[in-house]
Amino acid sequence: MELTVSIADFGATTDGTLQTAHIQSAIDYCFANGGGKVIVPKGTYLMGGIRLRSNITLYLEKNAVLKGVRDPEEYYGYLHDDVEPLNCDQITDAGYVGLWTIHGETEYDENDCRYRFKRIPGSRWNNALIRAIDAENVKIIGEDGSVIDGDNCYDEIGEEDYRGPHAICFFGVKNVELRGYTVQNSANWAHNMLFCENITVKNIKVEAGHDGFDAAVCRNISITDSEFYTGDDCIAGFGNTNVFVEGCILNSSCSAFRFGGTNVWIKRCKAYAPGKYSFRGGLTKEEKIAGTMATSLRARNNMLSFFTYYADYSVPIPEEPGNIVIEDCEICGSDRFLHYNFSGNETWQRYRPMKDISFKNIKAVDISMPMTVYGTETHKVELRMKNIFVKIRDGVSVNELIRACNYDRILIEGMHIDGFNGECLIKSQSDGDVDIRDVFCALHEDRYVLQTDEDFVIKTI
Repeated sequence: MELTVSIADFGATTDGTLQTAHIQSAIDYCFANGGGKVIVPKGTYLMGGIRLRSNITLYLEKNAVLKGVRDPEEYYGYLHDDVEPLNCDQITDAGYVGLWTIHGETEYDENDCRYRFKRIPGSRWNNALIRAIDAENVKIIGEDGSVIDGDNCYDEIGEEDYRGPHAICFFGVKNVELRGYTVQNSANWAHNMLFCENITVKNIKVEAGHDGFDAAVCRNISITDSEFYTGDDCIAGFGNTNVFVEGCILNSSCSAFRFGGTNVWIKRCKAYAPGKYSFRGGLTKEEKIAGTMATSLRARNNMLSFFTYYADYSVPIPEEPGNIVIEDCEICGSDRFLHYNFSGNETWQRYRPMKDISFKNIKAVDISMPMTVYGTETHKVELRMKNIFVKIRDGVSVNELIRACNYDRILIEGMHIDGFNGECLIKSQSDGDVDIRDVFCALHEDRYVLQTDEDFVIKTI
């Protein structure tokens, strides 16, 4: 029989004082006895960072709330972890220093200490309200009304000089199940998965904060029937293998997907803008310190792109990115349909280009900017589009639907374009195979492709 304990049995209360030690004691007791379920009863529990362990289910009952304290120094409990101590060289912030002043690197260097922060589970950047490190069989399950609240914890030496801990950060964890809860006001990403395997996400919701779900160099990810209302990217990550996303709602003030990987399937998702929550980077310093919700009129709410490619250079990518398939999706209000830019000016598209991407049965309305398809001279990309409906935003002039360079092939089979009166369908800066069939638009077919030697000025995302 599975061991079940309540955090209340270990002294946890809802009196507004810190409950970190009580919650951790319940987890550690369960772990010491072979694992089991740790129950969080109804009520709000104020806490700093806790560490989940192998074979532990953190179970939030109806209307249970884990609320992060707004002091970033309360997220270092692992420094005194006698149950599963980390090595001393894992506990450092050295790799974090200078992150945001480094530009131009195109190759990964495992000896470059400036990027160690993502490869060190004890770095400040990996701080979180709930973390797990080198574990297996870890679950977070929530009933209706259960919430993990980061309270927009301000950290003056955090990312971009204001972001605090993630809500959930798993590092090197195998067999993960996340289900049924809401993450709100995460001080950084709602979910940060690094080097994990076998991740199942179902029926979660993310409200406000930054990225909704990030995965880096993970294998076997399933995200279904979930909702993301984020001030930054909804679903993001790079270097992942075997990813399945289905039946999700995505509302973003950045990109619905900022993603890269191998064998990626996105099905039956709905993405729309403007974002319910603005990008928090547009708030004043005073608003960030106060933990103001990102709804300021000064902040940005537009969705920059439905799908933005992501190829970070801070950790090695195990496989060539490609076989990305997006089908049966609806997009409304995104500036761009697709943004793939290896022209050299894209900070987070500098490590490995992708081989191919496909769109099938897509309805995209209220689009205001061309798609960007820009590979490299040595790694050319293939774009396939079948049964696509595109409506250009009213009052907006779009000169070309696709801006392309360094592509191997562009296949368009069945496309209806409404409200488009531009110069051409594809403006191409390089040679490549173009196959266009069954297109309905205001252009004559001899204007489908325009070869040009003009410089492409691509605005970064």
